[in-house]
Amino acid sequence: MSDTLVIIPTYNEIENIEPLTKAVICASNEVDILIVDDNSPDGTGKKADELESLEPRINVIHRNKKDGLGRAYIEGFSWALNRKYEYIMEMDCDFSHDPKEIENFRKKMKEGYDLILGSRYIDGIRVMNWPLSRLMLSRGAGIYVQLITRMPFTDPTGGYKCFSRKLLSSYELSKVQANGYGFQIEMTHKAWINGYNIGEIPITFEDRQSGTSKMSGNIIYEALWVVWKLAIKNVFRKKPH
Repeated sequence: MSDTLVIIPTYNEIENIEPLTKAVICASNEVDILIVDDNSPDGTGKKADELESLEPRINVIHRNKKDGLGRAYIEGFSWALNRKYEYIMEMDCDFSHDPKEIENFRKKMKEGYDLILGSRYIDGIRVMNWPLSRLMLSRGAGIYVQLITRMPFTDPTGGYKCFSRKLLSSYELSKVQANGYGFQIEMTHKAWINGYNIGEIPITFEDRQSGTSKMSGNIIYEALWVVWKLAIKNVFRKKPH
C-alpha cells in the first residue's frame, strides 16, 4: 500500500474524474486515490466504480446525497485513518490543483511538517483564468481570515493541502462544524492553535476547464462567521505541540 492518500470529493464531475485520476496515478507511484462521491446525478459515481475496477490504487465511497465538501472530507479522513496512510491530501476534481505538485507536498511533509498548505499567494499571485472579481474575493477573504484569526498563512482558504496521520488523528472529526471554505479555515486553525508544525509551498491555481463551480452565497457566508468563532478560541490557544 502507498503511504499517501489523495482524497477527491466529487459532485457532477463526469468530465473530469477519469483524466484527473489518470494524472494523479501518473504523477506519483506512492499515492492511492479515494473518490468520495455525493450521489452525482450525472453518473460520476458509476464512472468512479469503473475506474476502481481497473486500477487497484483507486477507491470509492458513495454517499447518499450532496452534503457539502467538509462532510465528504471528514468521511474520507476517517476512511484513511482506518488504514495505514502516513499522509492524507485534499484535492479538487476540476484540475485547478495540478497533480504534478503531489510530490512537492510529499517531499515537504518528509521534512517533519504536520500540515502543508498549497498557496496561490506566496511571493506574488499564481492564479490563472480567473476574472478580477473572483481574484479580489479570494485574496480579500485570505486577508480577512489573517486579520481576524491571526493565522500567518498566505492562503488560508485554499483546498490543496496535505495532513500527517498524527495531526488528523488528534482531531475530533465529528466536532468539525464548517462545511465549505470555512471547513478549510477551521481545519488549519485547529492545527495552528494546538502548535502543530505548518508550512506552505507555492502552487499555481488554474480555474476549471470543464464542469460547474460549486461556489455559492451560503459557502461565503459560512466562512465569514466561522473566522469569528475561531478568533474567540485564540484566547485559549495551547502551547506549541
